[in-house]
Amino acid sequence: MADGKPLDTKPAPLEPSADAYLRQLGERVRGHRARRGLTRKTLAQASDISERYLAQLEHGAGNISILLLRQVARALGVPLNDLAREGSEQSVELSLLTEFFERLPVEKQRTLLRLVMDQAGSAKGREGRIALIGLRGAGKTTLGQRLAAALNLPFLRLVGEVERLAGMTVNEIYSLSGQAAYRRFEQRALAQIVETHPRAVIETGGSLVAEAATFGLLLSSCFTVWVRTSPEEHMARVVAQGDHRPMADQADAMADLRRILAEREAFYRRADAVVDTSGQTVEHCVKELIGLCRQAVPSELLAVSRL
Repeated sequence: MADGKPLDTKPAPLEPSADAYLRQLGERVRGHRARRGLTRKTLAQASDISERYLAQLEHGAGNISILLLRQVARALGVPLNDLAREGSEQSVELSLLTEFFERLPVEKQRTLLRLVMDQAGSAKGREGRIALIGLRGAGKTTLGQRLAAALNLPFLRLVGEVERLAGMTVNEIYSLSGQAAYRRFEQRALAQIVETHPRAVIETGGSLVAEAATFGLLLSSCFTVWVRTSPEEHMARVVAQGDHRPMADQADAMADLRRILAEREAFYRRADAVVDTSGQTVEHCVKELIGLCRQAVPSELLAVSRL
């Protein structure tokens, strides 16, 4: 007190109630699950937690111990994720950088991320590699093959490199070791491509963006293009490819697809360019893609391309 007045008259910031916090937690869990394209049943098997509990968690009815941990974090004056993080304590420099970065608007975050990658030297040779990201059914394979032929570049499917590295199919990897093992192979396969192919067109899997380290490597080493289309065209093309599973319960499948797109869109937008294939011919999309990639391909490469 000073002169009969409080030293600090600023009102305390409003904090979310326990119910609101648990709802936010459930939304985050559901969002991460959607980005990775996992069903609740698959997540239950991978985490050894019942589907019933996961459903409760995703609908804001999580275990009270989460709230107790939040109380401890508040008492210590640290973010909850600092307590829940696995692994060793992060450096002071990283803590300061994270705090500074989180205060910036999204556009400035994107600019700073690109500058950091360039200054770190991780973008060396980036202009020689073109990576296509997006959901299955957008047209990545067709456009990637046509682009590679036009630029006289090798066309690499990341899933194929994963299978070659693992010595087994994707289904076998998931069956024997689960999604975590596949993600490790995926990151190693991408690192090998970057190391051995200074120039290439690379088709990636739709859920790669959900893995921060792998997606960061892709952004820093490749000119990335988001190949997008409407949910309806995604569904129709997947079925046309011979996968009729989405038609078993079309309403639920479409709802899941829309949720996955919504959760991944912010990540897909980190790409350097976008090609929308909705209602467009292959020829039109290839021409647009080639035009976008002219800025990424060295002039000496264009000289020997079929453009």
